[in-house]
Amino acid sequence: MTMKQLPLYLVCLIFLWACSDNKPTQSVKKPVKEAVEVPDFNADSAYLYIQQQVDFGPRFVSSKGWQECGDFLVEKLKTYTPHVQEQNSPIKTYDGKSHTLRNIIASFSPEKNNRILLCAHWDTRHVADYDVERQNEPILGANDGGSGVGVLIELARLLSQQQSRIGVDIILFDAEDYGNPDGDGSSMTSSWCIGSQYWGNNPHTTDYYAQYGILLDMVAAKDARFTHEGLSRTYAQRILKKVWSEAHRLGYGSYFVYQPTPQIIDDHYFVNTLANIPTIDIIEYDNNTATGFNKHWHTHGDDMRNIDKNTLKAVGQTVTSVVYKE
Repeated sequence: MTMKQLPLYLVCLIFLWACSDNKPTQSVKKPVKEAVEVPDFNADSAYLYIQQQVDFGPRFVSSKGWQECGDFLVEKLKTYTPHVQEQNSPIKTYDGKSHTLRNIIASFSPEKNNRILLCAHWDTRHVADYDVERQNEPILGANDGGSGVGVLIELARLLSQQQSRIGVDIILFDAEDYGNPDGDGSSMTSSWCIGSQYWGNNPHTTDYYAQYGILLDMVAAKDARFTHEGLSRTYAQRILKKVWSEAHRLGYGSYFVYQPTPQIIDDHYFVNTLANIPTIDIIEYDNNTATGFNKHWHTHGDDMRNIDKNTLKAVGQTVTSVVYKE
């Protein structure tokens, strides 16, 4: 039977079917996930910021170096954001001396309700109680104090150049390291971390809240190892996983190890318990020392020779990546 012998309506149906069958299938466009541009953390810059702090000498509360370095930090942060403030309050330390507390706070995108908190302490130890000599003399605190601050100032510089999608508050706590020496009989917990205790009870803005916090303490020694510290596991397990996963993705797994270690009283304890912000502590743990801290901890060996740019890069790039991916 020829085409002409077919009923006209059937011919039309065949023709329409043939035409529609040859049309290209229209694909459904899937939403494309926006790539996040993470800036490069400059370890040389962070190293310089540590050196500039150390150049002021020991920076224990009320000392000349503390006053001058505090002024420097405030002015430096003001070059990166206009939203810089100080918290000042009279305090009394374990030795009965009176001081004025000086927390330094820099905010980025303060109008955003969705925020994260980054913090470190900027003061240094007033005695070298773990040294074998000159124990009554203050230390330079390049790593213990200076390193966390150096990383955060570099991150502040990056935030001033490329805004993150989330609000960021950087807090430099004062009087973290003016606690009583071991074994003198006074309360260990309350004599340390005075700045974070004050801030936890008196946040810099009314009803302040952040999704989470990251504390940096002793983050620059050569071949440092950062572990899952006990309080961080208790209060902020999810944040530990987030940060350590990002560090491993970036290739810094040799620094950020999946090892549970004992809890320590650091500024994050009071951020967690007083401000109720889940906060982790990125802090070196050394299995080879009696204290578990860096071998130069609270000694005169904590100078610029204790600072390694590779470690600064590992910590700084990890935190930067976490911030910009939020």
